[in-house]
Amino acid sequence: MGAERLSQDGTHFRIWAPRHREAFLVLEDESGTVLRECPLEAEPQGYFSLFVPKVSAGTLYRYRFGSAPERFPDPASRFQPRGPHGPSQVVDPASFTWRDAAWRGLTLTGQVLYEMHVGTFTEEGTWLAAIEHLPALAELGVTAIEMMPVAEFPGRRGWGYDGVDLYAPSHLYGTPDDLRRLVDRAHELGLGVILDVVYNHLGPDGNFLREFKPAYFSTRYQNEWGDAINFDDDAAAVREFVIANAEYWIDEFHMDGLRLDATQQIFDSSPHHLLAELSRRTRAAARGRAILLTAENEPQDVRVLRSLESGGFGFDAMWNDDFHHAAAVALTGRREAYLTDYGGTPQEFVSLAKRGFLYQGQRYSWQRAPRGTPTFGFAPSQFITFLENHDQVANTPAGRGERIHERSSPGMYRALTALWLLSPGTPMLFQGQEFAASSPFVFFADHAGELGAAVRAGRAEFMSQFRSAATRRLIDTLADPHHEDTFGRCKLRHAERERHTAAAALHRDLLRLRREDPVFGDAQGVQLDGAVLTERAFVLRWFSADPRAAHTSGRVADDRLLVVNLGVDLFLQSMPEPLLAPPLGTMWELRWSSEDPAYGGVSTPPIETEEHWRIPGQAAVLLAPRVS
Repeated sequence: MGAERLSQDGTHFRIWAPRHREAFLVLEDESGTVLRECPLEAEPQGYFSLFVPKVSAGTLYRYRFGSAPERFPDPASRFQPRGPHGPSQVVDPASFTWRDAAWRGLTLTGQVLYEMHVGTFTEEGTWLAAIEHLPALAELGVTAIEMMPVAEFPGRRGWGYDGVDLYAPSHLYGTPDDLRRLVDRAHELGLGVILDVVYNHLGPDGNFLREFKPAYFSTRYQNEWGDAINFDDDAAAVREFVIANAEYWIDEFHMDGLRLDATQQIFDSSPHHLLAELSRRTRAAARGRAILLTAENEPQDVRVLRSLESGGFGFDAMWNDDFHHAAAVALTGRREAYLTDYGGTPQEFVSLAKRGFLYQGQRYSWQRAPRGTPTFGFAPSQFITFLENHDQVANTPAGRGERIHERSSPGMYRALTALWLLSPGTPMLFQGQEFAASSPFVFFADHAGELGAAVRAGRAEFMSQFRSAATRRLIDTLADPHHEDTFGRCKLRHAERERHTAAAALHRDLLRLRREDPVFGDAQGVQLDGAVLTERAFVLRWFSADPRAAHTSGRVADDRLLVVNLGVDLFLQSMPEPLLAPPLGTMWELRWSSEDPAYGGVSTPPIETEEHWRIPGQAAVLLAPRVS
């Protein structure tokens, strides 16, 4: 489907429109005046197509059906230069010269992700402007950008999750070739690019798919955001439309993977689930490059991660909301709405480090039902952890989009950041987090009339689940999603990267530790254990790959000990916990502390004295063995 430049001689057009008996290609000029109208040739199963000579890249076109005068954009349009209500434009992807032939893609081990919203990442809000800041991300230690959805959506601003033209990169951010330039430059710097895609629904404005065939959507399922996309009821063409879209981003834009939004809302009762087929075909579309497929899945169903051979979907990783929720409660002390079932306790953090998810089938009171599935057998890196993401920053209880460091004490934030970036899950930062950005991130959109009012009311209803935001006074102060200033306030101020030196140093140094110290991340052969010390303190112990061999050979075992104290100063006079014992013939020495003055701390006195261990309050310290 779509407009394919087959040669310099012309373009082939193809649509699926079984609702109609006649279809016409309408070529237009910049003013919308019809230049030429061509009847399409009918194919089996509701397709229409036509090769049109002398139609080059840049040509504007739409489709018309029967005797009706209305014209509609191409559902598989590669570009909508005037938005979803305007004409489609022919694009020649082969005209772009790639320079990344040596780039081999991404594998999961060692990745550090960075979630980016193009429209607010820079003042200009374009792909070309974002390119200027890629070297800073590479220097920080980021290995891959996870770009929020860019499929064409209505209005002048938005998060991208209400996209309606799945194949068309949003004209708000630049041209399709501008996006290619960003990916090409990222690869030159050693950065991958993963694209967030939405296959569980389409936006309510500018979605013309029903004009081609109502069967694009299903009323069989309850979808949180509107009609579900139909993948299992006479839906071969719909399935192909979506799977080919996933292949398209990998092939024509050299994306290094996809993050699929809310996969629990992708309904498919057919024998071969859409997600499994998507996994198989996107990897083939990469033509030898390694790609990463990640998923958001609120029920925490690890079928997403199981191999295709064992009946799974064959994805590489899933978002770990449990980690965020436990950390948010520990950092802020607030247990509201979907944070109700978390305590931010030491045992939760030990379990997260060892098990991935906290909820693996036990009762979850917020939903009054069991939640989750067992994670046994999956690698720790398959669980993506974060202290912030677009949803969680926007969904702060007061609805003001405050960053998590602004709602926590400095010491607690540094300690939890250390735990997060040294733990074995795959970490993901949210844009600006690395330099303690002062700009908020709230929900913004650009809908008018009844739809705008409905979106505004829906946002207020969603936020009312937080008790502290449920009062009339707070609901009335929520930022208007449609106000231009709401969007403008969310733009990053990159000069803060130089001013907020303590936060930048904290993240840079921890990512260097994670990258350079062989025990961190999902290191091969390294064993991890943990124990609760007090109701506010715990320890994680990384054991070298072969501790027995280290002892028998006389080498110093390459162990690490991370002690995290979320309470007041802790004095341990006796320590009946084996994980605190140093390797044979060694003693612990301080390797890193969240209380380093470079990070805004007050320095760290000796951890071990003749009388006791002293662990500073609201801090994390990393210990390594040395010969005693």
